[in-house]
Amino acid sequence: MTWLTVARSACGLALLGLCAGGALPAHAATQVTIAVVSLDGDARHVARRMERAYPGHPTGRAVDGVKLAADDSAFELDAAGLVLDVKDVVLPNAAALPKALVELKAAKVQYVVADLPLTELQQLVQAAPAALGGTVVFNTGLDDDRLRAQQCAAHLLHTYPSRAMFSDALAQYLAGRNWRKALVLQGPLPGDALQAEAFNRSAKRYGIKITQHKPFKLTGDPRERDLGNTRLLTGEREHELVAVMDSDGEFARTVPYATQWPRPVVGASGLVAAAWHPQWERNGGPQLSRRFFKLAKRPMQGHDWAAWVAGRAVAAVLVAAPKAPVAQQLKALRGGAVFIDGFKGPRLSFRAWDGQLRQPLFVSHVDGVVGTAPLEGVLHPKEVLDTLGVDQQESACKTPP
Repeated sequence: MTWLTVARSACGLALLGLCAGGALPAHAATQVTIAVVSLDGDARHVARRMERAYPGHPTGRAVDGVKLAADDSAFELDAAGLVLDVKDVVLPNAAALPKALVELKAAKVQYVVADLPLTELQQLVQAAPAALGGTVVFNTGLDDDRLRAQQCAAHLLHTYPSRAMFSDALAQYLAGRNWRKALVLQGPLPGDALQAEAFNRSAKRYGIKITQHKPFKLTGDPRERDLGNTRLLTGEREHELVAVMDSDGEFARTVPYATQWPRPVVGASGLVAAAWHPQWERNGGPQLSRRFFKLAKRPMQGHDWAAWVAGRAVAAVLVAAPKAPVAQQLKALRGGAVFIDGFKGPRLSFRAWDGQLRQPLFVSHVDGVVGTAPLEGVLHPKEVLDTLGVDQQESACKTPP
């Protein structure tokens, strides 16, 4: 019996809803809009910088990852009578934020993915709840530990890992390999100092000894030429590895295979900790990377994954509590009641104390993944993923969910 024969039977017509009018019943899905807010002229998104693809730097805008999340979530959202729409909001400058929030309010937007520099993100976090009548803001691009500590907010969730998580992942791997003597090279930028602070914390936590701490500087001044000479900087022999603290990335890329002694290079280049790697080959990773490449025409990197998983988090809470107010959905997310498949293995959830998404990290180099953190054998009394980053008893965030 063919499908057409079944459709023409009385029972088939009734089941298909064709008896009366001959047409399929309309499926009225409720549209939910998620806004991706970015800044025109953002220094992180300058084309020349993105083309260089330094480890840990964005290679595109967050909207690509969120669009993929909407596509990936379409089936489960359709079953709940919902459809996720992605609104791309590019601010011409920071002063345009109030007007943009008025427009988002008119569009009934309460889920915001922030693809912004630190100052603009802080402005958005402060203004969005009152302007939108309640909101969930996702930080998908900044690893700044202060956003998870003194500058945290109840409605701010982080899908991009913190700097402390990255340094803990790397330190766990170094300790597991018994590489315990590190020469630290630190640049002059504020971001370099923050990276060094995080690495020092992780080194102490996992028993990595810092043999020396040396400054580097890329400069055309002949009086400071030695500060950019890799062989001179790495001349002492006690160290077993070189850890480069370079938030810009330009100096770090010149260090691997250029040291005075044969030593592995870690940190900002060489062996790095990453939220995603396009060569991850397990847990559906190749399929996710291929879908992203097809959509964005570039490999998926950590910032892209963070944007994608933010969209998936919105879809997950909508499916779990489609009619709940946004405040209740936020409480479910930040309270760890909603779980997300991040294609990294274990199911993921947000930490109640600082809004950070707990997740495994990849210890990797340019060509592939050499390990995942937390490493096997690392223990925690409640949740092993909480060995990466700031645990509850250490947290300086005093804003409850």
